[in-house]
Amino acid sequence: MNNRKTRITMTLLAVCSCAMVLAPMGCQTRRQTGALAGAGVGALAGQAIGRSTTATVIGAGVGAGAGYIIGDRSDRRTARRYDYNQPTQLTGTRWRMVDLDMKGRPEPRYETYYVEFKPNGEMVSTINYADGTQEIVEERYRISGNTLIIHKQDYIINADYTMTDDTLTMTVLDDFRAVLRRV
Repeated sequence: MNNRKTRITMTLLAVCSCAMVLAPMGCQTRRQTGALAGAGVGALAGQAIGRSTTATVIGAGVGAGAGYIIGDRSDRRTARRYDYNQPTQLTGTRWRMVDLDMKGRPEPRYETYYVEFKPNGEMVSTINYADGTQEIVEERYRISGNTLIIHKQDYIINADYTMTDDTLTMTVLDDFRAVLRRV
């Protein structure tokens, strides 16, 4: 096999391997799907244009970034159009935080931390601190598959979640894990 065919074959194997590794991670949101598809298309375009591993890697990076941005905009559009009066399995439930792990960041010093999922798609977190102060955070939420999508005007958080009768566990990549008990 000549060098060009070997490079193309290796590149396609690398792209397919990345797709196989990343695909099980989810793609429950358009942001994730856009990043994955963009990386694949970018890698192929990089190889076709630059005919080198470096060009392939750069193409994959640029494609993933562009796909992520396009998917993120689509997710935000979906959030604006979503019918928040549609009930979910979390609607009308209230939970108390029992474990919070923010990987490498100090845990907030709170005495109690409650999360309530209201029928109108509003998620209200009530945080009571040791000094007697209270913080109330109001966000919107919706569910797509096993992803809890929490958002405000300036951010979207995609948390994988599992729920049993009395336990709700939310994780965001390897950066955040919260375990809550039903109240």
